Amino acid sequence: MKALFVLNDAAYGSEHTYNTLRWAGAMAKLPDSEVKIFLFGDAVLCAKAGQQVPEGFYNLQLMLDKLLATHDGNAVGVCSSCLNARGISDAELMAGAHRSSLTELCEWTAWADKVMVI
Repeated sequence: MKALFVLNDAAYGSEHTYNTLRWAGAMAKLPDSEVKIFLFGDAVLCAKAGQQVPEGFYNLQLMLDKLLATHDGNAVGVCSSCLNARGISDAELMAGAHRSSLTELCEWTAWADKVMVI
């Protein structure tokens, strides 16, 4: 199955984003699955490189890294307008994440068998 997860919520502060990335990671491990992640709004901070969280706390950058390493076909797109609004440059994004657009989100939506918006 080809699945697209669209995240809107803050990277930290609630468990919505954490649980969605857990779900996407589990789905990416299934045979014949492909997962793409699109980050909107405050969720763009999930793809910020160099995150340092307190010991024992989940790290969303590492979760995205694991998802990207699961198998080919995984991708992380980050809303360009949302990055600009938060003053985040392309150089600040983690490896594997890229500045994206609504055009690419539309293409990914057409590609996906299932779209989950969180």
